[in-house]
Amino acid sequence: MVATALGSHTDVRTDRMDGRMRLVLLVLLVAQFMLAVDFSILNVALPVIGEGLGFTLGNLQWIATAFALAAAGFTLLLGRVADIVGRRRLFLAGMALLGASSLVGGLATNPGMLMAARVAQGLATAAVTPAGLALLTSSFPEGPLRAKALGLNGALMSAGFTTGAVLGGVLTDLLSWRWAFFVNVPVALAVLLVAPAVLKESRPAVRPRLDIPGAITVTGGLLALVLGLTTEPLAIPLGVALLVAFWFVERRAASPLVPVRILTRRTVVLGNLAGLVAFVTETSLVFLMTLYLQDVLGFSPLAAGLSFGVLGAGTVLGGVYASRFIGRYGARAALVAGGLVQAAATLSLYALGDDGSLLWLLLAGTFVGGVGNMLAIVGFMVTATSGLPDSEQGMATGLATMTQQIGITMGTPIMSAVVLTSTTVLDGIGLAVLVNAAIVLAGALATSLFLRRS
Repeated sequence: MVATALGSHTDVRTDRMDGRMRLVLLVLLVAQFMLAVDFSILNVALPVIGEGLGFTLGNLQWIATAFALAAAGFTLLLGRVADIVGRRRLFLAGMALLGASSLVGGLATNPGMLMAARVAQGLATAAVTPAGLALLTSSFPEGPLRAKALGLNGALMSAGFTTGAVLGGVLTDLLSWRWAFFVNVPVALAVLLVAPAVLKESRPAVRPRLDIPGAITVTGGLLALVLGLTTEPLAIPLGVALLVAFWFVERRAASPLVPVRILTRRTVVLGNLAGLVAFVTETSLVFLMTLYLQDVLGFSPLAAGLSFGVLGAGTVLGGVYASRFIGRYGARAALVAGGLVQAAATLSLYALGDDGSLLWLLLAGTFVGGVGNMLAIVGFMVTATSGLPDSEQGMATGLATMTQQIGITMGTPIMSAVVLTSTTVLDGIGLAVLVNAAIVLAGALATSLFLRRS
């Protein structure tokens, strides 16, 4: 009886956050929210930036592509570097780089200066995101506490994407596009002042060697893949070839960047595939609905951005609820249920017409889809990082972050290509909505069939 009572008391305590855990969570969530805002805050401002700094129409897309290349291409490498040199150290270095590059971007006087700032912002994101997630997963034990922390992280991350779209429009209209950069600076400074006193360093006792051939092949492969998905389709075969080479390099490496045993773990592989589906479909759905609101209904950029406030509310609700759902039913159930809810909500948007009478359907569909999407995203993060020791959490979160970055990058080009196959914008959007829903449904069914219950 005594042992049972003590064990029960310990279980209760491990389900609650103490004061230090709350501070750690606050610092990490603020950083991740700012990074999420940074992904979308310039979207509305791109035409204004182009006019102000002299970008040609053809080069304007490189403002977004330069960021995506650096963020996606280096995230796996820097996730492993975080395991080697220390996650807190890399997290702080990345935050310092983000603050400095944002200041440079806001002060830019020519395209070259702005592009350098965007590349540096992408590198900072590639460092901070996996290091921050690894600090989060290693600070909270696997189970309800980690699921709750990942749920809040996911909720704020998705809310950050929506906030960025709205904030970018507000700052550009009321002040200047430069404030889309400047807004990062005080937040980065605040995190840099507080984080050293709150975050504990996390690195292995024996520092492993960095796998240079693996780093070269995976970084080159990801850079080529992202470049191919955004601007140069001919680069896609090169990216695939380098990633295949990376697999063979890792099989023979003495100290691999990502051990093959991790790349063959069912939870890691299927969790990341499910996460890829979640990010590809929801971020591209925002693009489709933005196209619908502006090109079909004639909304202004600011009004279109504000319309996605309900999506942000749905993702926050889904993130908050996800930890309870996972605690009761498991991460696999969250992936399947979240995917089914998102697929149904997306499919309902096929009914949208050209007169705006069904705007309520867009708001309801994006809200419900946001709840389902966030349930799937938290399930993906829990699945992809479970069952691994703390020493490999940087690697696992680096893989998860890479999945996130590639998904965000892939979605819009894919759906844009689908839209262009139709003769009218509305018909193209309708077809893309059907494709989007089908991808989500296929992902949910694959997870149900191939991921074991835990």
